[in-house]
Amino acid sequence: MSSPASASPSPFYDPSHELASYVDAYQRSGDVGVLLDQLKALAKRFPPDLLKTAAQSYREMPEVIIPLYERIVADVPTDAQAMVVLANSYWLTGRGPDVVGQLATRARTIDPANRGAWHLWALSEGDLRKRVERWHEVTRRFPADQLARAALADNATSLANDEADPVALKLAIATYESLLEEATHTAQRIAIEQSLQTLRSWKL
Repeated sequence: MSSPASASPSPFYDPSHELASYVDAYQRSGDVGVLLDQLKALAKRFPPDLLKTAAQSYREMPEVIIPLYERIVADVPTDAQAMVVLANSYWLTGRGPDVVGQLATRARTIDPANRGAWHLWALSEGDLRKRVERWHEVTRRFPADQLARAALADNATSLANDEADPVALKLAIATYESLLEEATHTAQRIAIEQSLQTLRSWKL
């Protein structure tokens, strides 16, 4: 009597343990070149969904995220969130505003509701005045986004200071005032009130 046929093995296994072993070795040796080579090879052998799951524990390590997500973005060029993750890691490693801006632009075109894409698009603009305009656009699209409004206020303050721009000063004050209305923590309220006191004293 023949034995029952065994179940067909899965073509993929969980890459988490292999990834963890590479990261552990890297943390002992500090050899980022070896790590990148290992992760690029690893990324070629697994589908994007498994790579994303395995990478979850290393979101704060750009040297891990970049080689994995470069493969994910190449394999799934419509994955806006993957582009955001990759662009953010590029930004953290100082890869430069051009590549970050290009990825962010692609991501927000694919998924206009992805706030992370809009944030990186604004953040990566090198010209201060244009950066203020971009943050202003983000806040119009996402009016409840306090982080975007704080970035708008900070950048408008810098523009008002650098170019003695009264319009930018007015925008900074109005934005800080809106943030103050919503502030719930004492330290946050104090910091905003101090910023407003300083700005209101400026004579441009």
